[in-house]
Amino acid sequence: MGVPDTACAARIGQCAAPDDVYLTLRGLRTLSVRMKQHEANGLAVARWLKTRPEVEAVLHPALPGAPGHALWTRDFKGASGTFTIILKACPDQAVAALVDKLKLFGIGYSFGGYESLVLPVDPRAIRTAVPWTAKGPALRLHIGLENPADLIADLTAGFARFKEAQNA
Repeated sequence: MGVPDTACAARIGQCAAPDDVYLTLRGLRTLSVRMKQHEANGLAVARWLKTRPEVEAVLHPALPGAPGHALWTRDFKGASGTFTIILKACPDQAVAALVDKLKLFGIGYSFGGYESLVLPVDPRAIRTAVPWTAKGPALRLHIGLENPADLIADLTAGFARFKEAQNA
């Protein structure tokens, strides 16, 4: 039995800073209650988005009828607040008008935090098993711990800007 090569571990990033470990342990204490709230908020917003005329599809596996719902039901006990919506075909400036002035949604990739995020995505380049065939643009949403009614109001204003940009 040899001595671990700590220099090798550091070179390939197999270490965590003490502050990161502390924050991880601190976050684990409230993870279950936060995940329940993410699920409830995410489903509330996803259900509302299904009613929007601008939305072609809501890809949230916890919603009945969504792609993958049967597998989700079989394999999972809960959901997060992260899902994708596909908008009906529209110009890029309409998507920008919707996303750019949202007040409660940040724009970013960090879908593990408490805040709501939105990110326009184009999965065509990274899909390998099944081609991406959606005609409209996709938005990846992470619904955070904010009040769902406030998030819906923010999205409602975004859809108003979306319509204006489509008609311009």
